Amino acid sequence: MDRRRSVSMDVSMSIPPPLPASMENLMTDDKVAIVIPQRSPPNKILPLGFQHNELPSHPPAGGFADAERVAPLPLIKKVAAELLGTFLLVFTVLSALVTDRAHGGALGPLGVAAAAGLAMVVLVLSLAHVSGGHMNPAVSVAMAALGHLPRPHLAPYVAAQLLGSTAASFAAKALYGVGGGPVDDLRAAVATVPAVGAAEAFLVEFAATFVFLFVVTALATDPKAVKELVAVGAAAAVMMNALVFAKLTGASMNPARTLGPAIATGTYTKIWVYMVAPPLGAIAGSGTYHALKN
Repeated sequence: MDRRRSVSMDVSMSIPPPLPASMENLMTDDKVAIVIPQRSPPNKILPLGFQHNELPSHPPAGGFADAERVAPLPLIKKVAAELLGTFLLVFTVLSALVTDRAHGGALGPLGVAAAAGLAMVVLVLSLAHVSGGHMNPAVSVAMAALGHLPRPHLAPYVAAQLLGSTAASFAAKALYGVGGGPVDDLRAAVATVPAVGAAEAFLVEFAATFVFLFVVTALATDPKAVKELVAVGAAAAVMMNALVFAKLTGASMNPARTLGPAIATGTYTKIWVYMVAPPLGAIAGSGTYHALKN
């Protein structure tokens, strides 16, 4: 007699909840609607100095990292970054000028411009996510004027930039200009003195800084720009202006770059041009790009 064993099996079934009314309308007998939920905003880090902080209580830092989203940092750290960055930038430029003069123009205009451009690339890539990587009072003024830098941060930024430039200039003076240094006249090597009249020099510095900040604003503040190229674009603008305008005014585009060597060497010839024209050109360049986009 065959014995049959009955095996009982527990089967648990999970019944999904009914569809919302809005989705039932999308379903028919012969069609299946695939509903893709809307993506949440990407949590990505969005440089040439341009940074928006996560909390609305922390205004953007502006500059080469204007489109970056970074964790808020204490102002003292941003100011320290600006001081260090400006020191390194100015010291590199002055060293290139001294080397060129000491060796009979071995670097030439292209070599000096390349040194300035390479320094800009390296420092912007290093500091943009910290302070915006301005290293230039004209950049800070333009960013503050257009709302990319908190107004209370402007004075500390500019003070740090001027201090960094002055320290770099005295360091260059101690290294190159004392006790039979590589050049006989350090003042002629590093100071920016226009070779044209004051009016012409003003227009040159205004135009050069206009172009520089137009490029920086386009790459650093426009969400559609290629952010990875902001440092390269800023450096290219610096090199281009240096090659075109260096023989006329030194192509400063930076009040800190001019004031530091002026203090270290006691050269103040037409210095007002370099203190006034670059900030005005920077505001005009940034403002023009904003006007084109908005």
